[in-house]
Amino acid sequence: MFSEYLIAGFLIMAGIFGFVGSFGLLKLDDPMSRLHAPTKATTLGVGGVLLASMVHGFTVEGHLSLHEVMITLFLFLTAPVTALFIAKVHIHRHQTPESLPKAGDDIKWATHDVSVETAEPKTDGPDERHG
Repeated sequence: MFSEYLIAGFLIMAGIFGFVGSFGLLKLDDPMSRLHAPTKATTLGVGGVLLASMVHGFTVEGHLSLHEVMITLFLFLTAPVTALFIAKVHIHRHQTPESLPKAGDDIKWATHDVSVETAEPKTDGPDERHG
């Protein structure tokens, strides 16, 4: 009885976070704000479904499944990295080193640390990595 309420609670939590994340993706104005909403929906919304699945498997079916734990770990590791890459692409496309706020003691932002001359690939001569 209690497990059914716990499963329902996890599913309701997942639905709320999924709704809020998709609503934020549609309604927020700038891309950086839009990026924040779906990443939270992914980690918390899908996490709620996975927790419900784990509780259901343990209490109703009588076995402990670790598949959900592996999926949760994968999501917690990949969602922030994906968000970081999307944020860096946004910064590179829409900002210049002069338009960014002060970097503090580091002097330069990591995304704009490489000069344009060294960032472009060499086209003359053989590729040094292969030969």
